[in-house]
Amino acid sequence: MIIDIIPCLNDNYSYLICDEKTNNIIIVDPSEFSPCDKIISQKYKKLDYILNTHHHYDHVGGNEELKKKYNAKVFGFRGDKDRIPNIDKLLKDNQEFKIGNLNFTTLFIPGHTRGHVAFYLKEEKIVFTGDTLFSLGCGRVFEGTNEQMFNSLNRIKSLPENTKIYCGHEYTQKNLEFCTKFNPNNKYLLIKKESIAEKIKNRKPTLPSTVADEIKTNIFLRYDDLDVKKQLNLKEASDLEIFSKLRDLKDNF
Repeated sequence: MIIDIIPCLNDNYSYLICDEKTNNIIIVDPSEFSPCDKIISQKYKKLDYILNTHHHYDHVGGNEELKKKYNAKVFGFRGDKDRIPNIDKLLKDNQEFKIGNLNFTTLFIPGHTRGHVAFYLKEEKIVFTGDTLFSLGCGRVFEGTNEQMFNSLNRIKSLPENTKIYCGHEYTQKNLEFCTKFNPNNKYLLIKKESIAEKIKNRKPTLPSTVADEIKTNIFLRYDDLDVKKQLNLKEASDLEIFSKLRDLKDNF
């Protein structure tokens, strides 16, 4: 399997997947037509499937033109059937579907939106998380609740630690600043900082991350860390209360 990371708009990433054994070509969250079509037409000259994690314009903006040009099938969550443009296949939570030799599982992870999903490839140890889990961060809670987002993040956190995470935006540098402020004694953040700086210097994506990396460094998965609780002066608060406080602080960071 080959994954091309396609920068789109200001800080979005779309992901172009090639199943080399069957030559099925899939794109996850095509933000806009032109940069996606450029790579598709140069490398493959075909597109079979479009997978959307949620309905926001910066994740579905390329749907219509890509479908029109390549006759690709659009997959998305059934609860967003009226909000994802040109949708063909309606997916539900835990639904498995096969494209070529790739076995996908749909994970319902609401919070950022009420119809957000991730696409999980268990055998390949890869998950596409859209705007729910970022490298060192998580998405804003627009349509759901903090509790929904908390549970959704924990669902991703429970995946095998060597699972690679491909998320929807290049927010890592800014997220690092927030994590460092409220988890200053985390030695793994210092290691991560060097890695991020090197990638940015070379104009490379800071992704993918891994579940193991995020458990060690992402403050939104470290709500039970004593250092974090101390920084927030919330030593007796519940895990959900810690997460909610962090999310509120990040909204105004």
